[in-house]
Amino acid sequence: MIKGTAAIKIFTGIALLYLVWLTVRAFDMILISSILGHVMGVGVVALLIVFQQEIRRFFMLLSNKYLSRINFSFKNILPFFTNEEPAVKVWSIVKACTSLSKTKTGALIAITRESELYNIIETGIKLNADTSSQLLNNLFFKNSPLHDGAVIIKNEKIIAAGCILPVSEKDVRHEDFGLRHRAALGIVEQTDAVVIVVSEQTGNITLFYSSAYQKNLSITDLRKKLEHFFIEKIDEVTEK
Repeated sequence: MIKGTAAIKIFTGIALLYLVWLTVRAFDMILISSILGHVMGVGVVALLIVFQQEIRRFFMLLSNKYLSRINFSFKNILPFFTNEEPAVKVWSIVKACTSLSKTKTGALIAITRESELYNIIETGIKLNADTSSQLLNNLFFKNSPLHDGAVIIKNEKIIAAGCILPVSEKDVRHEDFGLRHRAALGIVEQTDAVVIVVSEQTGNITLFYSSAYQKNLSITDLRKKLEHFFIEKIDEVTEK
């Protein structure tokens, strides 16, 4: 969880401090040992504060990888309290990405799953409009005031546009990622959202999900991936 982030240096510093404490205790350096002992005594609280983001990401990873496998949700526990949700309009999203890729228009599209992304939605302009390729193209048009932010899609609706996503702290310079890619990686590290990025420089499409990503996707591969995430899952629930 901390590999490639600034937290690895903090962790190394804490480990060195712990070794120093063990060393001064071994040499019966009472005063320094007592001071360091008090520091280590509040170490658990300090770790929770220092590694807050990493701990949150760890529990999110557990939830995404394991709870999702057993299909754990309130819909399964209390199905009579929930209504059938409309499907994500995969074809409209794919059609928009096709046009955006051809014109090399940068785009950042986050599609929610279990995580609602309420905090992210509050940073943008709420739309609550039906998902359509024409609207997505207009939102990411270079002269549009909302083209720099992310579009949030939930079910069949475009909930908000111009949203600000948290940027990943991982060193991804070797991947030649821009700010959109780092923002997409940041949100999938913290939530279970699926994020599409269209590069403004190359027009290439990258899909981010579950702290991972696939680069240079073709339109066919993008459609298949989105159908796997949003259409096949709905079919499974319907059959049950």
